[in-house]
Order: sequence, then C-alpha cells, then structure tokens
Amino acid sequence: MCAKAVPFEDHFSGHAGEYARYRPGYPGKLFSFLASLCRDHGLAWDCATGNGQAARKLATHFRMVIATDASEGQLAHAFRHPGVCYMVASAEAPPLAPATADLITVAQAAHWLDLDQFYAQARKVLKPGGIIALWAYGLFHISAEIDALLHEYYHHTVGPFWPPQRKWIDEKYQTLPFPFGEIPAPSFPMVARWDLSRVLGYIGTWSATRRYLKHYGRNPLEQIRQKLETLWGEPARLRTVQWPIYLRVGKHTSSPDM
Repeated sequence: MCAKAVPFEDHFSGHAGEYARYRPGYPGKLFSFLASLCRDHGLAWDCATGNGQAARKLATHFRMVIATDASEGQLAHAFRHPGVCYMVASAEAPPLAPATADLITVAQAAHWLDLDQFYAQARKVLKPGGIIALWAYGLFHISAEIDALLHEYYHHTVGPFWPPQRKWIDEKYQTLPFPFGEIPAPSFPMVARWDLSRVLGYIGTWSATRRYLKHYGRNPLEQIRQKLETLWGEPARLRTVQWPIYLRVGKHTSSPDM
C-alpha cells in the first residue's frame, strides 16, 4: 500500500545504501523513554523513516509501526522487521486515519519538512494526548585533535554546501517551531566504536560532502584524509565516537498553540 508522494528535495536516496551502512544507531533508552510517555502502544508513525533505524526500535514497544518516506530509494534499503509496515508517502500526506497514532517520531529529518503542513497532519492523526518527538544529532566528537580537523571540514571545506535547513541542527533544534505542549526530556547521546574507514564512510554520506563532489567533481575528503590518518593511527583501531542528540518532545492537546 503506497500513498502518492508530493515533490520534495531529496538529499540522500542517491546513496541510500551507503546511508544505511554508515549512519549511527539511536540508543534504546530513547525509545523506552518515548514509550513510557504514551498511554497506549498500539500504533507509532515514524515519519521520514529513511532506512528505518528508528522504526525497528519502535517496534519493540508498539504493536504496529507505520514507517513512511517520500524516497523509494531509501525504503529499498530499510531494515526489515515484522512489526514495521513501510510505505512510500510524504510527511504532508500520511496514510493514517485520524486519531489513530499514539506516537509520532521524526528522526534526523524534521528540518527537511514543510513543518506547517506536517504539524497539521500530526495533529490530525495523533490521538488526544498522543506524543510527538523530533530529534537530530549534531557533529560528532572523537578527540580534541580530530574534532578540530573535522570542525574545519564541516564549517569551511564543505560549509558552503550545507542546505539552509541545516541551521536547525546547528541551533540544536531549539529554534525549530514546535506547536505542542513541551515535555522535558533527558539527554540521550549516541555512542559507537568505529574504525577509520567507518568514520570516512559516514562523512561521505553528508549532504554537503555529496554536493561538493557534484559541484567540483572531486571528493572533499581527500583534503583531510592524510591528516586524519595521521591523527587516527592504526586504521583498524577502534575509537569512541559520540553524537549529541537534540530532542523535542510534546503532547497533542486540543489547542493548536500548545
């Protein structure tokens, strides 16, 4: 079952396989927290699901998860799970009946959406008292020396190639419009143990890296590869990589301004 998608700016389906391979996973405690806020656990809608990394973890807490994305390419690489139903649909035209969702999640994607239209749909499909959660993760941390190199790459080498919506992440989602009754949320950092090739692969999935490559015809990672290899040491060495998660959680009430 598929819903017709409206036109959207697709930054990732052209390398959906790499996106699925290299993107970090969200901590299980995040989903336990969100589930604890819900009165019922019948249905969760994971909007703009991408490769489904959030949807499959929601499936451990909800009887059914509907995971939608406007990109068929992304869904072709999504993680399969018996409790997750994937559908091609835009955030602004979800295939859900009114007042059926206990939870709506948007992971690393709310900044790409037409928020006015999406929020209108969210209020329609959420049950009274239903929960909505939007989150994104910022620039990762490894060590002071490596962080300094990657900050230079992020802000200057590929900085001009970030889409304007990236500002919402740089501002930690705090300036993102959010017309729901806000619920305080604890911190849920993402932590992984990665080798050098995994880090390089991940940076290669950044939309700014891809846009630079398309514009100039050369990979911007080559500008930092040698120095990064020197700082890293043995390429197979595993280092701790940590990302901050910027989380907004709210409850659906009768008032559109709450």
